[in-house]
This record gives sequence, C-alpha cells and structure tokens, in this order.
Amino acid sequence: MIKKIVLGVTSFAALLLTGGLLFVWWIGAWGILFPSHDHETTPPAIAADFGASADLRVLVYSKTNQFRHTEGIAAAHALFDELAAASNWAVFHTENSAIFEGALLEHFDVIVFASASGDHASDAQDASFRRWLEGGGGWLGIHAAGDGSHAEWTWYEETLKTGTYLGHILGPQTQEARVVVDDPLHPVTTGLPSEFIHAEEWYSWDRGAREAGYHVLLTVDESTYAPFIRGLGEEKDIRMGDHPIVWSRCVEGGRAAYTAMGHWGASYAQDYTKTLLWNAVEWVGEHVKSECEAASRTASR
Repeated sequence: MIKKIVLGVTSFAALLLTGGLLFVWWIGAWGILFPSHDHETTPPAIAADFGASADLRVLVYSKTNQFRHTEGIAAAHALFDELAAASNWAVFHTENSAIFEGALLEHFDVIVFASASGDHASDAQDASFRRWLEGGGGWLGIHAAGDGSHAEWTWYEETLKTGTYLGHILGPQTQEARVVVDDPLHPVTTGLPSEFIHAEEWYSWDRGAREAGYHVLLTVDESTYAPFIRGLGEEKDIRMGDHPIVWSRCVEGGRAAYTAMGHWGASYAQDYTKTLLWNAVEWVGEHVKSECEAASRTASR
C-alpha cells in the first residue's frame, strides 16, 4: 500500500514537473531558465544578386538565446514582408548568427533585431556587426532588443540601449497606456497621430533615452498605467518619470532607432505600428535626411 502511495505521488510530481516545463517552453521562457550560448558558424546562403533592384536591402534577424516572443516575432516577420512588397525593399529573414560576417553584411543597408534576445552571436560576430553599423549601416531594434538579456555585450549595452533594464510591468503584464509623440518633426514620427492608446508589456530602464543623450521620439504616460512589477505579494516600483519608448541616435557613421513596443502579435496589425516601422527603416536606411547626414554607406551593391 505504501509503495503504491509513493509511486502515485512520484508519478504525480513527475507529471507536474513535465507540465510545468512544457508550459515554460510554450510561453517562450525556456531560454530564461536554460539560456543558450550557441552561435552558428555556417552562414545562410544569400543570392549574389540579392536586392540588386531594391531601394533598400533589409535583414530581419530574430535569434533568441533567452526569452522568445514567439507571437510577436512571427508577426514582425510577416509585417516586414508586407512593408517590403509595398516599398520595393528586399528582405532577408534569418536566425543564423553567422550572417554577421563582414562580406555578408555588405548585402544589407538595414538590420532589424526583431526581439532578438540573449547571447545570440559570438564575440567575432558582435564585432563584425559593430563595424558594419559604425561604418554606415542602419539598425532598428524592436522590443526585446532592449531588454536585460544583452548584458554580456558591453558595446551594445552602452551604445544601443539607454541604461540597465529594470524589468517589465507585471500584475497585469499587459496594460493599455497613452503614447505621446515627443518630436513630431522627426522623419520616424511622420504620419503618426500626436498620441494614441497602445496595449503593451511596458519596459523600464534605470536611465531614460533623454538622459542618455539620445533623440527621444515617443514617450509613454506613466499616469495612464501601473508601472509596477507585482507578484507573490511583492511590488517593485519601475517608474521612470520621463519614460521614452522610441528613440534614435547616430552611431559613428550609422543610424540606430529602437521601439519598446512589439511584445504581442496584435501590435503589428496597428496602423501606427506599420507607419512607425516603415519610417524607421527608411530613416536608418538613410533614405530620409535629418541627423547623421554625414554618414557614408559602406555596403556595396
């Protein structure tokens, strides 16, 4: 009888553990518990004439060695295909970090980190990306590209993020809030409403983009949502006061822009998201003049 009870309890515990691990995998959090440091060494094949007749050549990269925003990543890839078809862009999709080799990066004018997370590229690959961007490339980061999983890449943390990631709201995780255009004259904000309501998993950092010296484009009004991490009876205050969520900056000869929005797939169906991302790609790709006008393109056709 005792053996049956022990066997039953053991089996039940095993089922709970298995179910819990499956749930962690299903929500994309497997990489948080078991972060990967795998980096590809064999690059994907790119046609020699890729983008030969395109106005912009765009790489959409979404490798995740930590948390994976499965829904948002899929929606981002689909949206960039949609935008490309309407804009004469050539788009290449990959999650292969070996794409970050000097010769291969010459195929692209713009690289989008679509919620790429974790230690997703080797030191040599990181360095190649840095040379490409500083030499005149254009980078757009989306959502998890600004989270805390990139801490091992010091240059990225200091150059493309504004400060240390504090976390995202929880309890509830997704909340509607008022988003306000901070600079209506910048090319990235062209065509956006002066303000709008957006449902998001809002991020916070210990230093805002304005304080870091970046060009603030959009902010979120903290009075319109609860900027706290709540759970297990605890509450962490992650208010920033001035809370930029979209910004741009010059990086040597290149351009960079980032948006904290984009956790959920529904974000990419919004007209303001489509406008924002289209504008951002055109701007970092140097089709629109403003900042960084002296940047020189190193990619060759």
